[in-house]
Amino acid sequence: MLTEGDRALLAASRRAVLATIAPDGRPRLVPVCYVVDPDRPVLYSPLDRKPKRSDDPFALARVRDIAADPRVTLLADRWDEDWSRLAWLRLEGLAALFHPSDPGHARVLAALRTRHPQYQRQRLEDRPMIRVVVDRVVRWSLSS
Repeated sequence: MLTEGDRALLAASRRAVLATIAPDGRPRLVPVCYVVDPDRPVLYSPLDRKPKRSDDPFALARVRDIAADPRVTLLADRWDEDWSRLAWLRLEGLAALFHPSDPGHARVLAALRTRHPQYQRQRLEDRPMIRVVVDRVVRWSLSS
């Protein structure tokens, strides 16, 4: 489902925009850090300790949205002043919380810390992440 080109764009992009569905049906957008599972079309995004309205990850709007409706979309893009290099990926799927007690949490956290060294200074071992199982990929590019 994710091509080598898709994975290359996701590896090069430092963030994506996560869209959840708010209770009133509007899309709720937030930029997120992420890591991609090397073997499956699954992305993980931490619920980190950057300042937010609440330190409780379960109080975050995106988490409440996912609990009510797990359908999400992630948009990652490549911008360049040379428009022939423009590209984006829209990843649609189902999200759920990935808890510290779930198998593989430590492995995913290590991958996040490798990709985003800022997380080496944050205690995330006791925090859930958002796990998105991608079931549809829409891609666009001006180059082949």
